[in-house]
Amino acid sequence: MASVRTSSCTGGGREWDWSETGTRHHPGIQPTDVEELLTRGATVVVLSQGMDEQLHVDPATVTYLSERGVQVHVLETKQAVKVYNELAQRAAVGGLFHSTC
Repeated sequence: MASVRTSSCTGGGREWDWSETGTRHHPGIQPTDVEELLTRGATVVVLSQGMDEQLHVDPATVTYLSERGVQVHVLETKQAVKVYNELAQRAAVGGLFHSTC
């Protein structure tokens, strides 16, 4: 499973190790998975569900981000990359990208 955590705020990224927070395809991306992005200053977050949209996003994660005034985009990976690159030109954007399934 190939996944990346990235942030335009810091200009870098790293492998997204699912074992750090116990992430699985279902229920999917949890609030703890996005903490680092917020700590690094993201005001917009892009969450990739994989090429076949097999990675779910826990509704609690969207609520968590929204309550903090963070705009969130949940998309298939190719679309997520496109949106991330567009947003990175004008916003402090962070993203979690799942490049398989």
